[in-house]
Amino acid sequence: MESLQTADVTALIMESYELSTMINQSREVSEYLQAKQAMEEDAEVQRLLSLFEKKKEQYEDVQRFGKYHPDFNHISKEVRELKRTIELRDSVQAFKRAEERLDELLYQVSRTIADAVSETIKVPSNNPFLEAKSSGCGTGGSCGCSVKKH
Repeated sequence: MESLQTADVTALIMESYELSTMINQSREVSEYLQAKQAMEEDAEVQRLLSLFEKKKEQYEDVQRFGKYHPDFNHISKEVRELKRTIELRDSVQAFKRAEERLDELLYQVSRTIADAVSETIKVPSNNPFLEAKSSGCGTGGSCGCSVKKH
């Protein structure tokens, strides 16, 4: 009996290696790595990120005193504007799109594996709509949550 269990575990490990290899060779991973490299090689993005880190430190210093600090509004506005400038860069947008596609692939693989065991297993996602949909939440309380029906 024990050798049968060992064989099952060995087969499961081999299949998990095959799955991880397939994921690593996927178009989503390839596009993600290319987009990440392009973003890292974008000199303007790197300059802006460096500036953002400095502004973020200033923001954290000002944040200790909140709205009572004389530079609070000014620093807060600068941080928001700089963040927006970074997010509008083509290489950053391409990276974020590739990251979302990879995240979706990983979620779908995880969801498939979880559902093979039990449909009640929660699978974390960076997309709150996927998490709500898979957990049954957002359906008017059918998951057993305390949503009041009107």
